[in-house]
Amino acid sequence: MANKKWEGKWDQLKGNAKKKWGKLTDDDLKQVEGDKDRLVGKVKEKYGISKEEAEKQVNDFEEEN
Repeated sequence: MANKKWEGKWDQLKGNAKKKWGKLTDDDLKQVEGDKDRLVGKVKEKYGISKEEAEKQVNDFEEEN
């Protein structure tokens, strides 16, 4: 389920997400399209971390932005 708050801001957030998670490609970010759950999945996949750790990082990212 998409996070409505992110949908409108995703173009702006994409750049910040790319800075925070340099392993995410433009294609990865395009697939996320503002969906928080998808971002968690991509971070988990690219960095080989647990879902809980990925969720924590994405939640921290949300608070920072």
